Amino acid sequence: MVASKMMVAKEVIPLLTPHKMGRFELSHRVVLAPLTRCSSYANVPQPHAAAYYSQRATRGGLLIAEATGVSATAQGYPETPGIWTQQQVDAVHRKGALFFCQLWHVGRVSTNVWYGQAPISSTDKQITPDAESGMVYSKPRQLQTDEIPLIVDDFRRAARNTIEAGFDGVEIHGAHGYLLEQFMKDNSNDRTDEYGGSLENRCRFALEVIDAIVYEIGADRVGIMLSPFVDYMDCFDSDPHTLGMYMVQQLNKHQGFVYCHMVEPRMAIVDGHKQMPHGLLPFRKAFKGTFIAAGGYDREEGNKVVADGYADLVGYGRIFLANPDLPMRFELDSPLNKYDRNTFYTHDPVIGYTDYPFLEGSNAE
Repeated sequence: MVASKMMVAKEVIPLLTPHKMGRFELSHRVVLAPLTRCSSYANVPQPHAAAYYSQRATRGGLLIAEATGVSATAQGYPETPGIWTQQQVDAVHRKGALFFCQLWHVGRVSTNVWYGQAPISSTDKQITPDAESGMVYSKPRQLQTDEIPLIVDDFRRAARNTIEAGFDGVEIHGAHGYLLEQFMKDNSNDRTDEYGGSLENRCRFALEVIDAIVYEIGADRVGIMLSPFVDYMDCFDSDPHTLGMYMVQQLNKHQGFVYCHMVEPRMAIVDGHKQMPHGLLPFRKAFKGTFIAAGGYDREEGNKVVADGYADLVGYGRIFLANPDLPMRFELDSPLNKYDRNTFYTHDPVIGYTDYPFLEGSNAE
């Protein structure tokens, strides 16, 4: 007599299923979102940066490096990166991960300290001082029309340098109140030239940056981060839905544009529990490439949005920072390390950077 065998189906974890992102094959959908870490001394990533990213690398996983300045005028925070080396990128590739570099220009989110003159922006309106932190940003200088192509070219050259350093692609930072968004949103763009006024004019600069980078390295290596609903650094729009949809439609004109990474509207707290707004569905439906959702997700919500087809990938920031083996913890449904906000922006190469513990048996090499 043949004994019958009970077959127990293994739980399918949506976040840990494979995904084809354009030309790239991903083994799971847990993305390290770009996180500013102020540990690139003299604006050059150090060996501890290679350790930080390689700790979070998994075979077939996608890492997006912290925002990296495209020029001397792009800086707004201390010890943020502007240059990467082949050796540092190789540390991630040795573990089989994909590595994209986020390119940014902070615009008016800066002070005269960084390069001895007023920050540049779409406007000359100063950001309201932060009452909590006491931070005061300098009054910016509105870019002249004939200067804008020079900034576009800074992005183009930075993209080329990024690929030559060995990255798999670039993410254009078009979110969170920085330069591209300063042009895109009507509250921070009071221009009267061809870069101001109408929605099409306000988005012109961002689209010229996208066009230049796509021409330089190919659409199949380019993604973008957008945050139409976010009000950050006095940068908001009166019609964020229309703004977001217009940008998605323009991205679709580039065949093979690899991904759109979009930030959720601010989540609400209902009866002591966070409630995800899930406001990105129209953009996810409209965009033809891979869609990444970000903004306060945990394991449960991440699995839900992938299973429902709301997003292809989910970006994780603070909890990936504190849990270098996050995909494994999601697989095992293990407890998470708590992150320490006090060490987010310090310059220490270890504390709050590479010292978060791994699960026993996890690969910390």
